[in-house]
Formats: sequence, C-alpha cells, structure tokens
Amino acid sequence: MAATPQQLSSLQPEDCLAALARSPLLAALPPRGLERLLDVADVVDVPPGAAIVREGEESSEMYFVLAGEARLRRNDLALQALGPGGHFGALGLLTRQPRTVTVTAGSGLVLARLDQTRWADLVARHPKVAVSLLTALLVHLREDLVEMTDTVGLLLHGRSLPRAREVSVRAGGKERRVATGTPLRRVLPGEVGGKLVVAGLLNQKPVSLNTPLFADAAVAPLTIDEPEGRHVWVRSLGLVLLEAALQIAPEIVIRMGPSRGPLRLVHVIGEGDRAHLAERLSAAMQLVVEADAPIRQELWPVEEAQAYFEERGWGNAARLLATQRQATAPLVTCGDLYAVAMGPFLPSTGTLRDWKLVPHGDGLILDDGRPDSRDENGLAAALAPGVEGDMASAHLAWLDGMGVNSVGAFNDLCISGRVVQLIRVAEGFHEKRIGSIADDIAARRDRVRIIAIAGPSSSGKTTFIKRLNTQLNIDGLRPVGLSLDDYYVDRERTVRDEKGDYDFEALEALDLPVLQDHVRRLLAGETVATAKYDFLTGKSHPQAGPKIQLGRGDVLMLEGIHGLNPRLLGGIPQEGELYRVFIQPVTTLPFDRLSRTSASDLRLLRRIVRDRHHRNYRADENILRWPSVERGERRHIFPFQGEADAVFDSSLIYEPSVLKVYAERYLLEVPQSSPAYATAWRLRLLIDRFVSIYPDHVPPTSIMREFIGGSGFEY
Repeated sequence: MAATPQQLSSLQPEDCLAALARSPLLAALPPRGLERLLDVADVVDVPPGAAIVREGEESSEMYFVLAGEARLRRNDLALQALGPGGHFGALGLLTRQPRTVTVTAGSGLVLARLDQTRWADLVARHPKVAVSLLTALLVHLREDLVEMTDTVGLLLHGRSLPRAREVSVRAGGKERRVATGTPLRRVLPGEVGGKLVVAGLLNQKPVSLNTPLFADAAVAPLTIDEPEGRHVWVRSLGLVLLEAALQIAPEIVIRMGPSRGPLRLVHVIGEGDRAHLAERLSAAMQLVVEADAPIRQELWPVEEAQAYFEERGWGNAARLLATQRQATAPLVTCGDLYAVAMGPFLPSTGTLRDWKLVPHGDGLILDDGRPDSRDENGLAAALAPGVEGDMASAHLAWLDGMGVNSVGAFNDLCISGRVVQLIRVAEGFHEKRIGSIADDIAARRDRVRIIAIAGPSSSGKTTFIKRLNTQLNIDGLRPVGLSLDDYYVDRERTVRDEKGDYDFEALEALDLPVLQDHVRRLLAGETVATAKYDFLTGKSHPQAGPKIQLGRGDVLMLEGIHGLNPRLLGGIPQEGELYRVFIQPVTTLPFDRLSRTSASDLRLLRRIVRDRHHRNYRADENILRWPSVERGERRHIFPFQGEADAVFDSSLIYEPSVLKVYAERYLLEVPQSSPAYATAWRLRLLIDRFVSIYPDHVPPTSIMREFIGGSGFEY
C-alpha cells in the first residue's frame, strides 16, 4: 500500500490546482488529471535560500512550483527563475542521474514533490495520467533540445558575419582556445597568491566572472587586494545587506552611505532599536551568504526599470535612469531586490565572509571584513570624531531644501535650468562657513597664535587658505604663512616605506628640530629666516626662505598634511594658542540605495584634471600613484582628524558635472595597455551618469578653480 502523501504547506488545494493549471507541461492531462496528480504528490513549503537540489548530486524527485519562486543556477551562472506553473527535476525522476543544476528557494516557495514512490503510486492508480505526463515530458525535452540547438546556431551564425565556434584567450602570458560563450571564471584561477579572485579584467576592463567570452581577448584575474577588486567586494556585500533588509523588514528604508576606510556607513529610516535591527539583519545576511545565492546582472529596458523602481519607492534610481544614454539599463539582484549595477559583482554570495554589522549613531556600520593595507590605524582612525562635523549636516540640509538628494535629482535640476542658482548657493555656503571659521578664530584672538590647516590630497587647501586669509583680514587679523613643504630633510635622509621608496608623507620626512626652533622664535617675536626646500635637487636649506616676523594682530598659519599631528609642534603651543582646521570633501550624492559617488573618487578626479591641466601629468600616472597617496593619508592625516577645532567640507555638489568636461578626455588618454586602465574605465562610467556643466558660472574664487583653472587667486 502506498504511503499517504504529505501536506506540509498551508496552501489551499484550490490554489495548488490553479498553479498546476498554469503549467504548459500539464495542459494535455486527461480530465481530472491535475487533481489526481496532486492527490499523490507531497506539497511542501521551502524556506528562503534553501537548496532543493544541488548540481552534481543524485536525487530522483520532480517538482512543480505552486507558489513563490525557484531559482536555477549552473556552474555558478544564474539561468532562470521559475514561478507558479514551472517545474524542474524531470530527468532525475526518470533516470536518477546527477543533477545538472542547483535550485534554491526564493521567498514564499511552495512545491508539489513527486518522488519514485509517488510516481509508482501514480502509475498504479492513474495510469492514463502517468502516460500523459510521461509523453508531455518527452515532448518538452524535445522542444528544449531544439531550442538549445537553435540558440547555439543563432549565437554562431545569427549575423551577417557568423561568430567563430572558438575564441583565443591570453592569460598569464599563455594563449589558449576556448568555446565561444565560455564564462570568464572558467579560464581564471580562483585565487592568486592566496588572495580571492573577485572579478576579471577583460581587455583591461573590470567585468564579473560570469561574463561570457565572445571574441579574442586578453584576460587577467582581479583580486580582493586590488583597489578595483575591493570595489567589487564592497558593492556585492552592500547588495546582500539590502536583500536581507527586504526579506525581514521591507517597511524600513536602508541606504548605503559613504565609506570610512574599511567601513561603510548605513543610513536607516524607521525602527528605533538599532542594536536589534543589526542583529536581525546580520542573521538574514548570513542566510543569503550560506545559500550561495547567484548574483545576477540583467539588462532591462529603461522604461521597464524606471517603472519597477517607482513602484517600489526607489525614486532616486528611476530619476537616474531618465538620463541613461542607452535603451537598456544594467540591473543586479541576488534575490528579490534589484538595484542599478554600477560595476561588476561577485558571481554569488557564498564567498562573502568575516563581515560585521553593528549599530552606530542613528544608523549602522558595515565592516567589510577584509584587511586593507591602506588602513594601518584600524577602525579608530576610520571613526575618529569630527569627520562629518556640523557643516556636513548643514550641507545636506540645504541640498534637501532644493530637492537635490540624489544624482538623478541633481540631473533633473540641471536640465530644468536651475543649475546657476545651485552653483550660487553652493559657493555662498562655502563662503559662509569660511567666514564662520574666521569669526571663531577672531573671537579667540587673545589666545590663538597659530592656525594649522591639514587635509588629504586635492581637498582644495590652497584656495581655502586664501579665502580664509581674506576673512581673517576682515576680522582684523593678519595671517603669516609658513609651508611645511619647505621643512623636508635632505632627500637621502628621508625615511623609506615598506617597499623601500622614499616616504615623503611620513612625519619623519620633516626636519622637526628646525621647524620647531623657527616656530618657537617666531612666537617670541623674533625675525626668522625660514627654510626653503629645493625639490629639484632634494636639498634642504634651513635659512634660505623669506624672513618673517609676527607683529601685533598677526597669527602664524601652518599648511601641510601633518598640521593636525600633535607631534608636529610638540609642547610649543600653550593651551588655546593652536587652532586646527581639517579640510576634505565629505558630502556626495547617492545614485540609488546601493551606490553613491565617493569622496575619494572625487579627489582623484580633481587631481587628474589639475595635474593634466596645469602640470602636464597624465591621468594614468595619477591613478597608479593614488593607492600610495591614500595609504599615506590614512597613516598620517585621518588618524588625527579628531584634533581639529573646525572641519571644512570642501565638496561642491555640482563639481562632478564640471570636472566631467575635462576628465572625460584625460581619462580617454589612458592607453588600454596601462594597468591604470581599469580605474580610468570605472571613472569614465561614473562621470557619464552626470549631466555636463560648463564652467562659465563657476566664480573665480571657487575651490573648483584650483583644479580647472581660471582662479582669481595667484598660486
């Protein structure tokens, strides 16, 4: 006697029958065939992320989807998703051969399961239904075979010039032939030097490992240790977080915020208990990771993608796509949530390990779990107080007042002709803040003797200092400048980094005894012949600079990357005599809830434009130098930002659109053979998302002019 079928789901029988009726496979069953099939099958619920069958494993069950979604994947390549009326596992039922695909559950999946015992029961009790089902399966297999061969024919011959059946791939100095359409991961190693390969370079362009090869190409692995590889890892981890949030708390708005070293700020709207939310999200993320869910990148018609995002409350993503050049938009998913794909992703979620999600202020912090050679000072440096400051909050407030809360909204404003007003407000905001800092210094004039200004590369320090000088003059103070760049030791005495190169960004590269002697004497009222460093010969001249003296109403202004480091001046300044200012671009706009412009990319674009515009340095030279620059900043600048008395956010919300006018050409100058090409390619895609703004309305005193030229100041 056959075992009684199991009903392990709350789905009602009439709903089960309605789902089976949607199956083309079952359309030819005899009258009441669906009821008899359901009568012998087990009906089961499957939790999200669970694997029903795994590729390579032997099993003999066939499944019909009654509700929810089943996701198919082969060799880590996402194939399709099956909804109600779909089926899988027919060959396993008939032949008991190893599975050719892995099938995992989406949300709300309910299946009708037909194993060998149930099949035998169907044959014995309802032979006409069993014969009809077997016939339908054979017809279906025939149609699949025809479709597969037609698809291969279309791939190889469906053009006026047919594709070759094989392509040549060059990797690691060796050349090999592979079948056309072979995924990139098949020709690249999984690790290089113990470092995980997260993506690949296809003719120097970063792409996902599932990218098929359709033409002869040079390929190379992209590891987690490389800057572009880290972007892939962080991007993929953010997608998993958003998917987890949708699964457990769809009513809460989660947005990925800016990066802080190895950390990513996460903005949260809703749910007051951040610690509880972090625990729930972490558990949900872990399920997505353990399921090794495929990360699928898909091309959608722009209009369809816009409608999808509007329907789900992702208005920022919909507005971004309004200026999309192409008719299709790249989207990405690892489950039920879709986001705009701003670059390559991991092929699946299974390798995302060792991350941490913790509460932080009004939001969360996501630690990506991967050590970064640029972050020697750890999390303390990344989360040092004073990074954002009141200015960043005020910056976001006026932007929100103008309705500029995303790149798409900014583009809309540009197209509507209101960009001139935006530039005026942005520049006025800067001037107001500079005046506020000057007023704060003037209010302490009885004590302040030294102003130290520091910030990372391309923050706009030079223009900021000139504008601050003007405001201090208005307040009756006269700054006397002293550049730390003139106090380097002789080049042969310069300390070296771990690679054996001169480390000009180390504090020890400065002649501290000479600097401190000069500062001490200036504060005592003496006239001092300052130092001068000859960058051409690498020689320091301790008394070859201009003679300066601090008179009544004068303050000494120190400018250099070490201005916030307490060791710079030792115990020379008495309490209240030193006022420190930290400057860097902070405020950036999001593309959607997953991706946003980064302050680091903004500074790199500034540097590329300035150095190509004024110093004739190529973009690839700056790109290759940038990781070393960032390493020096994270070692020598960011750990001390909490020492600042004031923080100046030098970002100008319109600047990517202005920089684009120049940067697009300079990035195109990077040869495809250059190791800098992958970053140049990513930056080109980034600025392409912005509507161009010509610099006619950028005032001559703007920080922007330091990089694009036309400044009213002399540098």
